[in-house]
Amino acid sequence: MEIKKIETNGVACAVIQSDSLVIVVSQSALDVLMTAKYEAGAKNIVIDKKLVAEDFFILSSGLVGEILQKYVNYGGRIAIYGDFSHYTSKPLKDFIYESNKGHDVFFVSTQEEAVSMLAQ
Repeated sequence: MEIKKIETNGVACAVIQSDSLVIVVSQSALDVLMTAKYEAGAKNIVIDKKLVAEDFFILSSGLVGEILQKYVNYGGRIAIYGDFSHYTSKPLKDFIYESNKGHDVFFVSTQEEAVSMLAQ
């Protein structure tokens, strides 16, 4: 895993890059946040959806809830970018819609959009 720091509007974002899955369980998600805080001084995580285990997008698995609770507890924010159009689950689509209206979790198409959402 590599972390690239991007600063926009005075807000530091840690762009996560890897050749393999990075977020698989809630502990690995917390490890990403803590590493970003330590190495890049950023609590804002930008990550490609390809680096997140597919279970994250199955709401009934509970993984998304565990991860987001840890991020809230530790002051982290996350923007996941990629193509979400192939998901057919109405609860997931509703979750993505509601998340994008908030301030801490975003699901967008591009890395640039992800950084922009976190920098607001």
